[in-house]
Amino acid sequence: MAKRRKKQEEHVNLERWLVSYADFITLLFAFFVVMYAISSVNEGKYRVLSDSLNEVFQSRPTSPSPIQFDNALQNQPSMSEDPDFIDIPVPENDKNLTPPDNPELETLSKDITEAVQPLIDDDLISVKKNDFWLEIDIKSSILFKSGRASLSEDAEDVLATIASLLKEYPNDVQVEGFTDNVPIKTQFFPSNWELSSSRAASVVHLFEEEGVDPKRMLAIGYGQHRPTNDNSTEEGRNANRRVNLVILGQGDQRANMQRRNQELKQATQRANEKIEINDPTEGFNPVFDIQ
Repeated sequence: MAKRRKKQEEHVNLERWLVSYADFITLLFAFFVVMYAISSVNEGKYRVLSDSLNEVFQSRPTSPSPIQFDNALQNQPSMSEDPDFIDIPVPENDKNLTPPDNPELETLSKDITEAVQPLIDDDLISVKKNDFWLEIDIKSSILFKSGRASLSEDAEDVLATIASLLKEYPNDVQVEGFTDNVPIKTQFFPSNWELSSSRAASVVHLFEEEGVDPKRMLAIGYGQHRPTNDNSTEEGRNANRRVNLVILGQGDQRANMQRRNQELKQATQRANEKIEINDPTEGFNPVFDIQ
């Protein structure tokens, strides 16, 4: 009779506890990571949130009663046919409707006209006055060389004479620089924006040296974007290269500057209506490329 084989005992894995232990350690690590993330508070965000909540709950109501939307809509200004504009009633006693009294502009106009009369006769300077400002239009041909922003000696004498009259008055002075549409690209003037602004700044610096209060002055560069003549002709380009001195009258200075800017836009529009060719690629169009 054959002997019965002994059943082989299964091998017992004594390291199974390591799997459970590793799972436990992993969960424990994740738990502490979550706890740390919760405990880390962004002080900046917390302070902003806290201040916002305090402001909301502690501030007083701005209106003692609920807003009546029906009445609010009825009181709104009526819309005109053009959606870009709203009809807003203007008070009858608005001081801007009546031009302020500016006797100093009349005196300055007479004095400056007498001082530069020879240049006015040569059509190099023009003096114009309205109820809100006095404008002195100076052709840049007597101020600067082509493509330059440094004043000539003759220009310094003329501007010094004007400055001697301006410094006696408190009016603000707005110095505006303009160019023609001939492009310029140099080391100092990448475009006509820089050239026109630098020319206006040169005049402001000279006025300051002559005793005009710098707090009264502004330097503005319009580049080639406010022409008053045809840039396709030599005469038109000469007229567009200019520096304007605008002596603002008393009153609301911001309103006066807005009126001035509106006048320049209207002058440009009138000029464009008369200009058939206003393209720098047509006609005479040299490019200054001075290094």
